Amino acid sequence: MAKLRKLVRVAAARRATVVSLLCVFIACAAPGSVQAAAPVNPTTPAIATPVEVAADSLGRNTPRGTVLGFLIAARTGQPEIAVQYLNTKMRGKAGEQLAHQLFTVLDRRLPPRLPQLSDRSEGSLADPLKPNEDRIGRIETESGPLDVVLERVNAGKAGYLWLFSVKTLEAIPDTYDEINQASLDEVLPDIVMTHRWFGIPVFNWLAMFIGMPLFYYCTVLLNRFLSPLVGPLRRRLRNTADERNPEVIPAPLRLLLLALAIRWMIGHVSLPLLARQMWSSISVIIAISAGVWLFILLNSWTEEYSHGFARKHDITGITAVVRLVRRFVDLLAIFAGIMGILYYFGVNPTAVVAGLGVGGIAVALAAQKTLENVIGGISLILDKVVMVGDTLRVGSIEGTVEDLGLRSTRIRTSDRTVVSLPNGQIANMTLENLSTRDKFWFHPILALNYATTSAQLNDLLGEIRALLEKTPQVEPGSVRVTFLRLGAAAFEVEVIAYVETRKAAEFLQIQEELLLRIVARIEAAGAQLATPAHTVVLQSAAPRAVAGRIATKVAAAE
Repeated sequence: MAKLRKLVRVAAARRATVVSLLCVFIACAAPGSVQAAAPVNPTTPAIATPVEVAADSLGRNTPRGTVLGFLIAARTGQPEIAVQYLNTKMRGKAGEQLAHQLFTVLDRRLPPRLPQLSDRSEGSLADPLKPNEDRIGRIETESGPLDVVLERVNAGKAGYLWLFSVKTLEAIPDTYDEINQASLDEVLPDIVMTHRWFGIPVFNWLAMFIGMPLFYYCTVLLNRFLSPLVGPLRRRLRNTADERNPEVIPAPLRLLLLALAIRWMIGHVSLPLLARQMWSSISVIIAISAGVWLFILLNSWTEEYSHGFARKHDITGITAVVRLVRRFVDLLAIFAGIMGILYYFGVNPTAVVAGLGVGGIAVALAAQKTLENVIGGISLILDKVVMVGDTLRVGSIEGTVEDLGLRSTRIRTSDRTVVSLPNGQIANMTLENLSTRDKFWFHPILALNYATTSAQLNDLLGEIRALLEKTPQVEPGSVRVTFLRLGAAAFEVEVIAYVETRKAAEFLQIQEELLLRIVARIEAAGAQLATPAHTVVLQSAAPRAVAGRIATKVAAAE
């Protein structure tokens, strides 16, 4: 009966261990390994590797399979199978004792890096000079560091197998005697370490759902304690009385402290290897997530500083570009964090990156017009061609810019309607910015009646020239009044001058005053402005009465 209970306990432990290792197997099942194969030295003789590697029933064809298989066999109480992973001639009780000692040393001291073990039959080839050896970790002992090494041996018909090396096994008994640190299995109650929920020890559940939240809450209390102390000092240095107390320890830093606490626990508390592996993975995920979160916060602070700088220097259009760049950088940070987590668990990110590249091309083709408008908006903003409040003439549209976005620009026309133009279209059109001119062109053409004498014409040219030169708003060197040509019905005089003003309303007022003064000069000289002449030709011989009525209507129209 006692033997039957022992078998039941062994079977239960075996099932629990398999469930505990499920996450490790998922992480280790990636086709690619994170360890890049080092180039083989040309002087090193090639390994006699068979063309087809025979599958070993115990999974000893790869370093990862050997380590995981040994841990499963030793933890589930199968010492006779665990001995098969050792490169030793010891069998029976001596071999089982050596396997137990090796398992204890690995369980207590081996660094938790199971997902990083090579899953290739030739190993990681980290040392080209020793291609048949693969170091899986280093253990610190009193006599110095001990390298735990697997060696590839020829097992005859079974092919080449990875086994724990002879040199490593020779140092295991002395290392086993050095392990005097009390294990949590011996300190904590049996119900905490041996009992399992869904195949996971109760200790892990308690640490995850009680210990981690409790530690994080302590960092929250620490932040609440430090904020009132740092706030007054900050307000005094910045000379701002209404500024809120800052967060001395923001949430990402709290998560980083939590990850450091987990790493400290792994190094100073004697936990089983599988538990250390689980907590190591959790700490890496928390650290990477906190790092990405902290980077996003720093990026948002940079955006706020850029907005303040833009408002201070009246560069309002650049805020949209800064916002777009910030979101793009945030997405890159999140993507880099995900790739880092996949890399840690041994997943080859090459396929993921390639898939995203293909998906990016498809999205770019589908959103070609949108990307064209966004790029056009960025070019308009960075080139400072258009600013909010400018008066533009784009094709047949003229109005004031109300909003300059990344995709489109909104223009308020003189009819008080709003026209939205895609930035890509604006970038390809002739754009005239009426607000950037530094002066206005005064350019009327005067048509004087042919009854004007040459003396009157000569006097008028001088008087108009003098009038413009005495006007303070007119640029002196730009005045030009010339007798242009003999027109079809009048003498044509061209007047050219630049009015020094940037405001259209002010220019219209100055132009009105100048035109009134010019008309007054013409009237004072006894000349007259010519009236348009019309000639009507009748192709058919109409009755005189009809012709008279037509002539009367034409005269009345004139």
